[in-house]
Amino acid sequence: MHIPDGYLSPSTCATLYAGAIAGWYAALQRLKRALLSRMVPLISVFAAFAFVVMMFNLPLPGGTTGHAVGVTIAAIVLGPSGAILAISIALAIQALFFGDGGITTLGANCFNMAIVGSLVAYGSYRLIAAGSSIASKRRIVAAAVAGYLAVNAAAFVAAIEFGIQPALFHDASGTPLYAPYPFRVALPAMMIGHLTLAGLAEAVISAGLVAYLQVSDPALLQGTSGIAIGGAGAPASGRAVTSQRRLWLAVGLLMLLTPLGILAAGKAWSEWSPAEFAVAGSQAQAAAAATMPAATIPTGLQRLANLWTAPFPAYAPTFVKSTAFGYLLSAMFGVGFLLSSSLLVQRYLERRRTTRYWG
Repeated sequence: MHIPDGYLSPSTCATLYAGAIAGWYAALQRLKRALLSRMVPLISVFAAFAFVVMMFNLPLPGGTTGHAVGVTIAAIVLGPSGAILAISIALAIQALFFGDGGITTLGANCFNMAIVGSLVAYGSYRLIAAGSSIASKRRIVAAAVAGYLAVNAAAFVAAIEFGIQPALFHDASGTPLYAPYPFRVALPAMMIGHLTLAGLAEAVISAGLVAYLQVSDPALLQGTSGIAIGGAGAPASGRAVTSQRRLWLAVGLLMLLTPLGILAAGKAWSEWSPAEFAVAGSQAQAAAAATMPAATIPTGLQRLANLWTAPFPAYAPTFVKSTAFGYLLSAMFGVGFLLSSSLLVQRYLERRRTTRYWG
């Protein structure tokens, strides 16, 4: 679902950037400044979790790959506003440093996975789990259903974005300028893999983590449960710090397993570079581009595809010969960047609060 540069027209990108910006603004407004300062560590750790989870590629029908997103557990713990920010941060790091998703299409990717995914995950989880206790098994089922629906909703919206490209953006002869896949190609190509495997992966991850948190740290499930919180409201600061440390440890352990994410052969559908797009004989591409010659690269795609060159494209640093080790180093960089950024933001907010108090 990481749409690269060149697959969407500039006007489509601008529209979806506007939608994403509106979502980011609304999320920040809902969190407010005081709450945001307490949420920064959790937003960071769930951004890191999503970043790592999306590195585990799954083989999908047709010879392509897909992945879970991690948006559901973020929405369950952080609420939709926190999840929108967490997933958007993860997607921005992927695009800027690793070329996973485009710069012009970052707004589209955030709109699809962060905003649509978070809202669908949160709404369906709250609806199914309504009235149940924190320890209820219904919340595990609710998390699974929410995860399945959220990933498929994001994939469906992406398919719509692909499908409108050849209909609205083509030259005088009718040749598509950007993604050449009409609805009859884009919808099944996107949805079959997500309905069968990627959605199930998100469901299993979400349900498993909710079951784990019910036992190990139920306070993290309290905020979006709809159940009144007794006492002072938030958990004690010492307990919150311990929770965050456990979460970062879990992310670190998952990070060490990321080389397993490259065992699945092939690339995600519609994430080909121009060179990959033009390769004749690729069965996955031939099926996807059945409406046009396989070697024909849309002019808009070719023009925008190289707009941004990521420092470590495809999670493969050029100075590392081992593909698996390079993938692991990329994961370590992403997680380390998020952890250090979180600490810096926390320090800044604490210093600002102290300055205001003594001022």
